[in-house]
Amino acid sequence: MTQAKRKVAITGIGLVSSLGEGLEPHLAALDGSVAPHVDTEGFAPYPIHPMVDLDLSQQIPKRSDQRQMEAWQRLGVYAAGLALDSAGLKDDEAAKDVLEVLVAAGGGERDHEVDAAIATGIRTVDDKAAYLNEHLMNDLRPTMFLAQLSNLLAGNISIVHSVTGGSRTFMGEEQAGVDAMRDAVDRIAYGQCDAILVGGAYNASRRDMLLLLEFAGYVHKGAFEPVFSNAREGMIMGSVGAFVVLEADDTAKARGADVMAEFAGVASGWARREPGEVKATLDDLIASLGPYGGETRVISAASGVAPWSAEERAAIASVLPDADITAVGDLVGHGLEAAFPAGVALAAALVGAGKSTDVLVTGAAHWRGEGAARILAPGKGDAT
Repeated sequence: MTQAKRKVAITGIGLVSSLGEGLEPHLAALDGSVAPHVDTEGFAPYPIHPMVDLDLSQQIPKRSDQRQMEAWQRLGVYAAGLALDSAGLKDDEAAKDVLEVLVAAGGGERDHEVDAAIATGIRTVDDKAAYLNEHLMNDLRPTMFLAQLSNLLAGNISIVHSVTGGSRTFMGEEQAGVDAMRDAVDRIAYGQCDAILVGGAYNASRRDMLLLLEFAGYVHKGAFEPVFSNAREGMIMGSVGAFVVLEADDTAKARGADVMAEFAGVASGWARREPGEVKATLDDLIASLGPYGGETRVISAASGVAPWSAEERAAIASVLPDADITAVGDLVGHGLEAAFPAGVALAAALVGAGKSTDVLVTGAAHWRGEGAARILAPGKGDAT
């Protein structure tokens, strides 16, 4: 017998970025009343959207917890706390005992001083391999394998916010954010769990990541340009923390939660980067969440890397030629693993504030991976 799918409700949203914290500054940016904040000097020639100053104690009370986290983990834990507050779960110990956590996360941050010293010193020696091996062995502080550091965000959320359900960490840049969201929706829709805290975080103020991305020519240089501008050369990174609380619709209603929005579905793909394939994949993903009406608004998590962002724009236009399109990257910058969760959070904020009843979220990664999600006003759609 086929199991009936349940509606998946969004009951909490947590957002922090260069615009500020919470929904108010982000909704103001969505309607154009607040301009994005871009720093063109601190990491010149690369512009970034830096994180706003946060009073970390509001969501991470212990300074010892704050100190042992890297910047991206603090952003994620802070945003997760905002989402729990928004959902009315921060003080609900019984609910947090079974609340699951799904996180999209990258690797740990580098020791910039050691990297710089090695890069400088290696120029003056003949046996570069031996020099590199010696200094990597002796100069780097003892730490865990970088992939394990990704798990620390979920662990810190559990410790700081007393969320003790199961957790999963997704790695893989933008696609990690798409798949974390898809997995969360599917797990609730098919009755595997009743509530999930899902999202991601990224710290843009990282010279190591800017260097890594620049090696492949993925970073925009110079003055700010919009994501879909012909003058856009690549990504403008943004510091972002974005989490949402998802619940089975009947679970949310049983505890008297305010349902902000609901999912019509999430779809993901993996196109080769040959001309036209990103558009073809997104065409299929977008169509799978249809049909659409004239009221659908679009939030795009496009990276800004051409030609994939151009193909994403073309895919949107082929289905919704008159839709109002907002690029997440224009408001808060591109947050890699957090880019798609930020798009979902912004879409849910629009619906929850009554500014839209139907929002399509899209995202083609800078290298591999595509996703689409559709967020509706409560009661507007069928079961997920």
